[in-house]
Amino acid sequence: MFDIGINLAHDSFDHDRSEVIQRAAAAGVTRLLVTGSSLQSTRDAIELVRRDPVRLRCTAGVHPHHAVTLDDDAFAQLESLAAAPEVAAVGECGLDYYRNFSPPAAQIEAFRRQLDLAARLGKPLFLHQRDAHDDFLALLREYRPRLSGGVAHCFTAGLEEAQAYLDLGLHIGITGWICDERRGMHLRDVVRHIPDERLLIETDAPYLLPRDLQPRPKSRRNEPCYLPQVLAAVASARAQSAEELASITTRNALRLFEWVDRPTEVEE
Repeated sequence: MFDIGINLAHDSFDHDRSEVIQRAAAAGVTRLLVTGSSLQSTRDAIELVRRDPVRLRCTAGVHPHHAVTLDDDAFAQLESLAAAPEVAAVGECGLDYYRNFSPPAAQIEAFRRQLDLAARLGKPLFLHQRDAHDDFLALLREYRPRLSGGVAHCFTAGLEEAQAYLDLGLHIGITGWICDERRGMHLRDVVRHIPDERLLIETDAPYLLPRDLQPRPKSRRNEPCYLPQVLAAVASARAQSAEELASITTRNALRLFEWVDRPTEVEE
């Protein structure tokens, strides 16, 4: 399995990061895409990939929450980071009007810069959107002819939004939200409409621990070793076997992120 979204640079993993990767591998999650959502987390993610180039790749981006920080100097640093061979996608980037930690105008400008960067580098996008669908979609439509693709990461919306992203040629990333009987049951219908070749799975760890996981860890921290729980829920909703879906989603991720295995020994 391939976890296309894990915040492995998050400080909650500082005390056992190597063990987290080992537990993932033991659960069959052999490839991890580490999320970069700020300059510092991107630097940390790149360093993690350099330590473990067999199992890890990363993204490079500035989350809309941090959009106000992406001035000219910061963007020049992001350009350099995103060009690194360890980086498989530009992002996490997009728009988030739910919290508006950065003003919408700043978010739009930061998103435009990262859309342009992805186009120039020829790398796919790792996308975030919350309560900003119309502006988000308009910008993607504007830049789409220049883009090499991307994934609507941590998708939690309905079929109409999913179809809009599919129409743009994007992949859809499904998390443990689908395991939440309070808020995520609609995703069981949505995933039935996602073509095999556009579906990806992710944990978004340490966030979004699947609610139906038993036993639940005392820390309530999500980990990539719990990706099989997401896989099982998606497979059940789509009437596919877990083995078939694992193969499909792994193949999709390898293709989207142009992952080529490197014959390098893993550092412990």
